[in-house]
Amino acid sequence: MFHKILVANRGEIAVRVIRACHEMNVEAVAVYSEADVDSLAVRMADEAYPVGPAPASQSYLNIPRLVEVARRAGVDAVHPGYGFLSENAAFARAVQEAGIAFIGPAPEAIEAMGVKAEARERMRQAGVPVIPGSDGPVHSLEEARRVAERIGYPLLIKASAGGGGRGIRVVEEPSQLEPLLESASREAVSGFGSGEVYLERFLPAPRHVEFQVVGDRQGSVVHLWERDSSLQRRRQKVVEEAPSPIVTPALRRRMGEAAVRAAAAIGYHTAGTVEFLVDAGGDFYFIEMNTRIQVEHPTTEWITGLDLVKLQIRTAAGEPLGLTQADVRPRGWSIEFRINVEDPRRNFIPSPGAITDYHEPGGPGVRVDSAAYVGYAVQPFYDSLLAKLIVWGNDREEALARAARALDEFRVEGVRTTLEMHRALLEHPDFRAGRYHTQWLESVFLPSFQRAPAVPR
Repeated sequence: MFHKILVANRGEIAVRVIRACHEMNVEAVAVYSEADVDSLAVRMADEAYPVGPAPASQSYLNIPRLVEVARRAGVDAVHPGYGFLSENAAFARAVQEAGIAFIGPAPEAIEAMGVKAEARERMRQAGVPVIPGSDGPVHSLEEARRVAERIGYPLLIKASAGGGGRGIRVVEEPSQLEPLLESASREAVSGFGSGEVYLERFLPAPRHVEFQVVGDRQGSVVHLWERDSSLQRRRQKVVEEAPSPIVTPALRRRMGEAAVRAAAAIGYHTAGTVEFLVDAGGDFYFIEMNTRIQVEHPTTEWITGLDLVKLQIRTAAGEPLGLTQADVRPRGWSIEFRINVEDPRRNFIPSPGAITDYHEPGGPGVRVDSAAYVGYAVQPFYDSLLAKLIVWGNDREEALARAARALDEFRVEGVRTTLEMHRALLEHPDFRAGRYHTQWLESVFLPSFQRAPAVPR
């Protein structure tokens, strides 16, 4: 087992990893930018080192600096968290070349899933269903037109090296193909350094269902059931629940087997997530694999009783998983609400500033993952996620009731947050019935929420 781990991240995930380290009697080393000198992660860590100015490009994304700090601190492993460099094969390779373990998959596995067009082909060869589309990136307008004629309209243009909803365009008819192909490629160059794009059939109103997988270096891979991440805004997840309201036992078995095949096909070890779209007819299709811990991992932890961060650390250290598929026996229902420092009534404009009052909910079945405290200054340089409220119940109804109670108890003053939006979402009959899809939040819920008067607190 490792003795000292550097957490190459910030915010709530840094706090989450530090807590896991301390429970395992492992020293935790934090890094911080000039803007994060007073962060909770810095306060909790056994050691903390500065890595540069506030902009992430000069601090949390500075690979040479992070590796230098890891060497100086004498750590034997690096945990990348999520975001930043967590799916960067060059970072994983640089850590390993420094003689330090990377708590994540092999760089080759990150690369295999990092280029989406290539990942599609690998999954197809492994017998994992993929959405009909181009065989790899399209290299000309003429090729794109031929593919479009074969798969039909509407279709999606997607950045081959993309993620986070960027570099994606919906093409409704042939006249839109050329201009949207150009704009998607430009955005892909800006966001990912590569203008390669590929085409996929557009699935109207699908569900986004992802399977948590975990493997070890001995070749064992199991799935830990599914999460439903269909509640999205601009392809960014807002609320997640486990299990999914639409997944039957038969569908779960087929999707779970496909997820394990996907991970095994690239020799995957440690924790990762295989993401699928499910259409109205119950057919499912691979869309991507996230080769890291997910923001929404606590929902899976609630229903399985497993600590995914500890599993990451143990499998990265070479320990066997110690689990078979038959050992995974989920119980109950869990829902996660992402609390962002944004104003949902003003098109989600960021709302950085100092927190003047902060009170987290508690009680049975309630968990909050956060790095916030009274006096903490929310920075404008990073992602707007402030906290995650995760609830658990014996069934979905109890989880919803606990969510309503916990959201009512949650207080954040000094900045605007999405708490009011989540309270309103809980009252919507479609959400309560589990009737939603990937476009529902933006097309149905948000227009009515933004028109309604604010509820005084």
